[in-house]
Amino acid sequence: MSSLDVARAELALAVLYLNKAEARDKICRAIQYGSKFLSNGEPGTAQNVDKSTSLARKVFRLFKFINDLHALVSPNAPGTPLPLILLGKSKNALLSSFLFLDQIVWLGRTGIYKNKERTELIGRISLYCWLSSSVCTTLVEIGEIGRLSGSMKKLEKELKNTNKYKNEQYQAKLQKSNERSLALIKAGMDIVVAVGLLQLSPKKVTPRVTGAFGFASSLISCYQVYICLLN
Repeated sequence: MSSLDVARAELALAVLYLNKAEARDKICRAIQYGSKFLSNGEPGTAQNVDKSTSLARKVFRLFKFINDLHALVSPNAPGTPLPLILLGKSKNALLSSFLFLDQIVWLGRTGIYKNKERTELIGRISLYCWLSSSVCTTLVEIGEIGRLSGSMKKLEKELKNTNKYKNEQYQAKLQKSNERSLALIKAGMDIVVAVGLLQLSPKKVTPRVTGAFGFASSLISCYQVYICLLN
C-alpha cells in the first residue's frame, strides 16, 4: 500500500469519526473542560469558551435520552447477577433522566423557556441524576471486572500447559477487562466532575480540578468512540 493510500484510509477514518454526533460531542466536551481548567472559574475568554461550548453540546444530546430508555427496557445478558442488573437499570434510568432534563435546561439557557429559577433547579436535579448514574456505573464496572477476573482465572487453569495469550477466548476476555477498567476510571472521574459542577466540595474540587478531571474523562470518551468505530 502506497503512502497516498494510507493517507486516504486515515482521512476516511477521520471523516467517519467526525460524522458521528457522539464524537463531536466528546471533542466539544474536551474543549469545554479544558477551558474550565484554564479559567479556574475566573471571568475571561476561557470562561466564555467554557459556557458557550457547554450550551452548544446540548444540541448534540437532543433526544439522546432515548438510547438509555431503550437500554432500560432491553433484556440483560443471560447469567448476569440480579444486583448488577438492578444497578445497570438504575444507571440507565438516571442517565436517561439527566439527558431529558438537560434538554429543558437547554430551552431555558436559549431563552425559549422563560422561568430562570426553575431552569436552575432542573439543572441541579439533572446533575444529581448524572452523579448518581456515574456511581451506579462505577459499581457495575467493579462487579463486571470481578466476574471477568474469575472466569479468566478459571480459563488460565484450563490453559495451564499452553500460551494463554494465543487463545482467542482468553484474548477476548482480556480485551473486555481492559475496556471495563477504562470505563471504571472514566466513571470515577465523572463522579469528581459532577461533585465539582454541583459545588458539593468547593474547597477541594475547585473549577480547575473539575476542568482537569473533565478534560481527562473527555479524552477517554473520544478514545472509546474511536474503538467502537474500529470494531
